Amino acid sequence: MGTLYLVGTPIGNLADMTYRAVDTLKRADIIACEDTRVTSKLCHHYEIQTPLKSYHDHNKEQQTSMLLEQLINGSNIALVSDAGLPLISDPGYELVVAAREADIRVETIPGPNAGLTALMASGLPSFTYIFLGFLPRKEKDKLQVLEKRMFQDSTLIIYESPHRVKDTLKAIAKIDQERQVTLGRELTKKFEQIETQPVTQLLTAVNDAQIPLKGEFVVLIEGAAELLDTSWFENMTINEHVTHYVEQNMKPKVAIKHVAEDRNMKTSEVYNIYHNID
Repeated sequence: MGTLYLVGTPIGNLADMTYRAVDTLKRADIIACEDTRVTSKLCHHYEIQTPLKSYHDHNKEQQTSMLLEQLINGSNIALVSDAGLPLISDPGYELVVAAREADIRVETIPGPNAGLTALMASGLPSFTYIFLGFLPRKEKDKLQVLEKRMFQDSTLIIYESPHRVKDTLKAIAKIDQERQVTLGRELTKKFEQIETQPVTQLLTAVNDAQIPLKGEFVVLIEGAAELLDTSWFENMTINEHVTHYVEQNMKPKVAIKHVAEDRNMKTSEVYNIYHNID
């Protein structure tokens, strides 16, 4: 049987392509890619003549079966995304699962990643982080995710389009106006920009066009520092503790759950105390 290669490609600067990645794409029988127009530019630059096959969210069910059959018959297939690492907020998961179930070798060829590239230069804590990919488009659903995640102690990594990044900053500000946030755009390109400021200042910079809404964005959100030190709520009553979260635009139900986690209590116990239920 053949081998499925998961190949990282540049996120902007073509010079970030590794020797191993170029060699793998040249030796593969097929390159499965999101957009053949994008990958053909990369192949032209590195004189790669391997045939391209389209593999994206809209045809992955049909193409997964076809690619799996070719792997079983001995073809080596390289899977790439338009930029960065396959499967990381990009297609490929179904193909990898199918290949592993068929005992086909899956080999990773590492490459650039937009989220970690921004994190390295952000100045935000990088020891623990959570990758969320793209947030829901609807404000209600977006706030629900942020309310749950922004009170954890890990830096959050989010991908966002230029058309929605301002709305995402506004959603973050609704929960915590002072939270440090990083915006990264045009990463590895000539006009790369990585800015870390309180979220309200970033909104001002976006509104004033100091940060142009061009290119794909990475949004990093500082973890909740208070969770690193439990002493901040020791002198609070349960009600004061819940109110602290509610005042940061968290719904009472969610706030009660966070207080229970902070104090290692049952959610029902905190609920009863907060609502004065005997």
